[in-house]
Amino acid sequence: MTGPPWLTGVLAAVMILIAASSASRLAVSRLRGVTTEADADGIHALMGTAMAGMLMPRLNPLPGSIWVAVFGIGAAWFGVSAIRARAPAWFSWQCRFPVPHLIECVAMLYMLLSVRSAQHQAGAAMPGMNTSAGASAGFPALSVVLALFMLGYLMWNTDRLASLARATPRSAAPARSPQQRALVAVPAAGRPARMASTTSQEDSTQPPLLDTGQPLMAPKLAACAKIAMSITMAYMLILML
Repeated sequence: MTGPPWLTGVLAAVMILIAASSASRLAVSRLRGVTTEADADGIHALMGTAMAGMLMPRLNPLPGSIWVAVFGIGAAWFGVSAIRARAPAWFSWQCRFPVPHLIECVAMLYMLLSVRSAQHQAGAAMPGMNTSAGASAGFPALSVVLALFMLGYLMWNTDRLASLARATPRSAAPARSPQQRALVAVPAAGRPARMASTTSQEDSTQPPLLDTGQPLMAPKLAACAKIAMSITMAYMLILML
């Protein structure tokens, strides 16, 4: 599996940036007491680091076996969260949509195991996660299915980002009642004036909320990170065909 060297370098740099951004969201949320989806940010910090190492093995800080264990645990966590999606969350920091993160963990396991299998077949040691060795050990049908899911997740996050851009923050809107009534007098001969009321609904578009009712920290930044990660993962899966 090969790709343009310049594109590989750009995507690896973007993944490092996403990993740093996700880790900083975790730190800021703890220091400032701001709400965030800690499990999603944590897995994205790890995933960005691992994907950068897959694109450029010299950037890989951990052996492949450890990454397999990490994303195996992540898949189990988000799998249980998806099963309990309709039940009350165990923790206030759990993500609201665990299924996409479950599929991301499965995709990471698929790529890691394919790379390890190809490198063992070649009789080479595994100093890093060089994806150029993983093409022959993968399953093309599964690569296509996972890549299509990532493209669909990309479009979903793009639409969500557009909705967030149109949303009016609650703090910026003046305090208003849900319905504003304007009274208009309608004169009638021989009878007291009647009062007709008109109502206008407040814009219901709001930033996404956690189960605690608190708005998420920097939802637009999180959506942009998910879009970039979906593009990179789809690219890596397509190269495995």
